[in-house]
Amino acid sequence: MTNRFLYLGLALALAAGCKDKPADSSSSAAASNSSAKPVIAVIPKGTTHSFWKSVEAGARQAAKEFDVEINWKGPLKESDRAQQIAIVEQFVSDNVSAIVLAPLDDSALGKPVREAGAKHIPVIIFDSALKGTPGTDFASFIATDNRAGGALGGKALVKLLGDSKKVVLLRYSEGSASTNEREAGFLDVMHQTPGVQMLVENRYGGATSAESQKAAMEMLDKLQEADAIFCPNESSTAGMLAAMRIAGLAHKAKFVGFDSSPPLIKALREGEVDALVVQNPTKMGYEAVKAAAAVIKHQPVEQHIDTGVRLITKADLDDPEVKKLVGI
Repeated sequence: MTNRFLYLGLALALAAGCKDKPADSSSSAAASNSSAKPVIAVIPKGTTHSFWKSVEAGARQAAKEFDVEINWKGPLKESDRAQQIAIVEQFVSDNVSAIVLAPLDDSALGKPVREAGAKHIPVIIFDSALKGTPGTDFASFIATDNRAGGALGGKALVKLLGDSKKVVLLRYSEGSASTNEREAGFLDVMHQTPGVQMLVENRYGGATSAESQKAAMEMLDKLQEADAIFCPNESSTAGMLAAMRIAGLAHKAKFVGFDSSPPLIKALREGEVDALVVQNPTKMGYEAVKAAAAVIKHQPVEQHIDTGVRLITKADLDDPEVKKLVGI
C-alpha cells in the first residue's frame, strides 16, 4: 500500500519527540509527569456495558506488555457525543502520547481527531469507524467487520424461520457507524430472502437498555405479530429481551442478538435468545493499544485490523474457546 505510512510520515514525525508539558494538573497530565512511560488515552463509547469492560481488560493487558501507561476515560452514556468530544479535546490539551478512540459519531468526532493530528498526537480508531482514511487521517482502524457480523446474524435468523417470515429490527442509535453497518448487513440478507416481510426496520432503541426497552414496549403490536427479531448490540438486545419478558413474549419469536454479557448468555442458555453474534472486545482493546504503542515508537502498523466475529448458540456454550470469548 503506497500510502500505508503516509500518516506516520506526515503526522507522527514528532510524536515521540520532546513535548511541552501541559500547564494544568489533570489526571492524564499527572500521569505523564509521574512516569517516563508514554501515556495513551483510551476513550470508549461508554463505560457501563460488559463489552467496554472487556475492551478495558485487553487495553490494560497490552499496556503492561508494551510498557505504556493508559488513561481510560469515556462518557457515562453512549449517546453523549458532546462529552466524548470534550474528553478527546482535554487529552489533546494534555498532550498525551497517543489517543485510542471508539467514536460515538462517525462525523462529530472528526474535528477533535484532526486537532490531535495537528499537535502530532497519533490516533487509533477502534470498534466504530470515523469518516476518513486510515493511514492518512488517523493511524489505523481496528474493529470487527460489522457488516459481515450483521449478515451472519441475518443468515442465522433465516435458518430459524419457518414458512412465516415477519421480522422486526430494532436499531441502536443514529450516527454509530459500527451498528449502522451491522443493521445494513442484516438487511442485506433480509432483502435477499424470498418471503421476508420487515414489520419494523427503521426504529431506533437508543443508547441504553432502558431506552431500548421503552422503544420495544411502544411497538408491542409488531412484536406480537413477529416471527423473528434482530438487535445489533448489547444494549438493544438486553432492552428488547426485557420488554419481551414483561409482555409475556419471551420464547414466542426467534431472537438473534449482538454482543454478550452474563445476562444475555443466561438468556441464550435458557432459550429466550436463539443466537448471539459476538465480537472479541478483549482482543480489540489489546490490538488498539498495541498499535498505539507501535506508532509512538515509529514502528509500522496495519491500516486496518479485523478482530473477528462469530455466531454462538446454546450448543456452543460448553466450547472452551467460546467460554473464553464470552467470559464464562
